[in-house]
Amino acid sequence: MAFLRAAAAADLVRRHRRVPHASLILHPALLPPPPPPSMESFPDGPSTPGPVAQNDIFAATPCHRHRHRRWPRPLIPISSSSYDSSGARLPATVSLYSHLSSTSWGAGGDSTPPHQSPPAPPPPSPWVDRWVPLAARPYAMLARIDKPVGTWLLAWPSFWSIAMAAMPGELPDMRMLALFACGSVLIRGAGCTINDLLDRDIDRKVERTKSRPLASGILTPTQGVGFLGFQLLLGLPILLQLNNLSQILGVFSLLLVFSYPLMKRFTYWPQAYLGLVFNWGALIGWAAMKGTIDPAIILPLYTAGICWTLVYDTIYAHQDKEDDVKIGVKSTALRFGDSTKPWISGFGAACIANLALSGYNADLAWPYYPFLATASAHLAWQVSTVDLSDRLDCNRKFVSNKWFGALIFGGILCGRLVS
Repeated sequence: MAFLRAAAAADLVRRHRRVPHASLILHPALLPPPPPPSMESFPDGPSTPGPVAQNDIFAATPCHRHRHRRWPRPLIPISSSSYDSSGARLPATVSLYSHLSSTSWGAGGDSTPPHQSPPAPPPPSPWVDRWVPLAARPYAMLARIDKPVGTWLLAWPSFWSIAMAAMPGELPDMRMLALFACGSVLIRGAGCTINDLLDRDIDRKVERTKSRPLASGILTPTQGVGFLGFQLLLGLPILLQLNNLSQILGVFSLLLVFSYPLMKRFTYWPQAYLGLVFNWGALIGWAAMKGTIDPAIILPLYTAGICWTLVYDTIYAHQDKEDDVKIGVKSTALRFGDSTKPWISGFGAACIANLALSGYNADLAWPYYPFLATASAHLAWQVSTVDLSDRLDCNRKFVSNKWFGALIFGGILCGRLVS
């Protein structure tokens, strides 16, 4: 049957040089090969194409693959440039395959013609769009509620110190963990709000940040300041439940949070300053549990957190290095350049060494060290496999650091329970 249809199509082409009726076309591959051009199509010689009739399916453009033969290039009519069997032009919205829309082209019953790709499914909406009221969405985006990895990175150092401060054989104080978890959400949101208020002019020039609520104009600076005050007001009751030393350290941390966005204007080491900010919870957590600071335990833990931040935030900064050069802001990604991997490898090694020293001084039992070795392997995997020229890969490696923090917390927890 297919042979008869192909023969009929070839006969129509030879006699009328028109497109056969759509019912005779099963697939473009069944169309016959084009005949040699006549000299009528090339009145000025083979190298000069002449006009083509409106109902001719063959273009007069010579085929570039076989220049010596000057075969014409066939035009396979599919949609807007198609003609029916009488030579009349079909409307632009009509396809020759439209009458076959109910035909199954494959064994699975797919109705998509073989020369077309099925439409891609729409991307899933973020959970903020589904659960947060419309009026509150810009504020949720301003506080980065839709990107919780930053909250995890801020919370883990405080969780580490709270777990280290637990009594041997006991679990850490769950109430204290809950307080610091809530505080991390609020302080991280406040820090992002401050950052966006101070950097809104810079954010407009960076591809990754130009859609932020303040940079895009969805929220005004006045609304941003009001939202900042609201977050700090919510965090005040949490701070007041801690002891005096923790309250003093908590107030001092706000100075670090407020000044961090300015660092990229003055130094190539804003990631180191971010390490001071993000790991300050290690000091507050221990102080909240013990009422004092043990330098032998907390200073190595705090230093380890700073080195860890230099690893993951340098990787993160490589997403914006082209834009940073254009607008004149600084980062360790620009400072290290092609030597980034050796630098962050060194910071990763320093992080693991200080974590081992802190655990040893805290008398953590042996289960802590297998967890530490696993976390070390995870950090080595990040550094060795990250493609610093690929923004998506940099972001994936950055996000994976929440699991590094979880491994260290699990090791401290098990090490304290067994000790």
